[in-house]
Amino acid sequence: MPNDQNDLPESAAPREWKPVLGLSDEPVDPSKLAYHGLVVFDQPEPDPLIELTVIVPARNEEDCLGDCLRSLKAQSEDIFQLGRDWELIVVDDHSTDRTAEIASSFSGVTVLKADKLQPGWTGKANAIWTAARKARGRWLLFTDADTIHEPNGLRHGMHEAERHNAGMLSYSPRQILTGVAQRTLMPLVFCELALAYPPAKVSDPNQRVAAANGQFLLVEREAYRRIGGHAAVRDRVLEDVELAFIAKKRRIGLRFRYAADAVSTRMYRSTAAMIEGWTKNLALLFDNALTLAFWRALDFVLLFLLPILAVEMWSARFSTHGLEWLGAGWVLALLWLRTLVRFYTRVAKSNFPFVACLLSPLGLPLFVFLLYWSWFQHRVFKQVSWKGRIYKQ
Repeated sequence: MPNDQNDLPESAAPREWKPVLGLSDEPVDPSKLAYHGLVVFDQPEPDPLIELTVIVPARNEEDCLGDCLRSLKAQSEDIFQLGRDWELIVVDDHSTDRTAEIASSFSGVTVLKADKLQPGWTGKANAIWTAARKARGRWLLFTDADTIHEPNGLRHGMHEAERHNAGMLSYSPRQILTGVAQRTLMPLVFCELALAYPPAKVSDPNQRVAAANGQFLLVEREAYRRIGGHAAVRDRVLEDVELAFIAKKRRIGLRFRYAADAVSTRMYRSTAAMIEGWTKNLALLFDNALTLAFWRALDFVLLFLLPILAVEMWSARFSTHGLEWLGAGWVLALLWLRTLVRFYTRVAKSNFPFVACLLSPLGLPLFVFLLYWSWFQHRVFKQVSWKGRIYKQ
């Protein structure tokens, strides 16, 4: 659909469908489009609009997509009917497994094939943009194929956004953990995220901190238009966080919170996928990745070395300087106790189960390695990999 459609007489304009938010058929640079009072797109809206469009980008997700779609389809009810009040679109991002087949097996689900990936685009942004240009919803929900949505979560999300005057609402889901590596590493990552991006500050328009989680990102259509859509972040590996920064800069209203009541996710199906995923993200999430790696390495040394040294000093209590060694042992024990309390106070902010938090010190070596390796990939190699694609930085 050409960009100058508004100049055509009404009778001459194509009537098959009109793209939501005035998004064109082809990827575009928002900076080169007409700009009128913060509205960067200058094309007609679809008629009629429906309440919501849910967009699920999926690349080789055969092991989790079915559960996701079942939880989404279960949202359909008499007052919020799939196909009438909202639509569900799965974008097959050139999968090589049964992703497209599984999506097509669900009635009422629209399956699109992602546009050919152009240079300068990430696969996820390209897949979402493919669907966003055809969506008909007043609200757009971008959610990952590995998510599970609680009953009525979609309607509650829209109501929450409206109640808080938020043009963008993002949830941090409850994380489903499997295996020792995930149970020990993930609380460490998410407690640092909670400290770096406190939800209260993210949701405060007077604070510069901005964040969002692409596993659940709900955007009002006009807000999405004003931030330029995913075309504005087409080359960003952390497209969700970048969209949040734009949203906050343009003051459309941003709300972010931990939402175990609405959505859960199993982010990684294997340790290898987890390592690849955090290698891609950690250096972008934490500007001080190397400094953070140093402090977490120090935590590991103090947590595991101090008790050993304290026991050794207590064992020397009958030597010539026994009382001095005994006193030094108690000083080390108190230092270890202080380190332990400080460490678990931090990890408790991760919102993970007690056992995972308890075991998290065992994940410190892997966390330190991933912080360093992510920094090295981004700053030295200047590239990262994800799902079979290499992205230059």
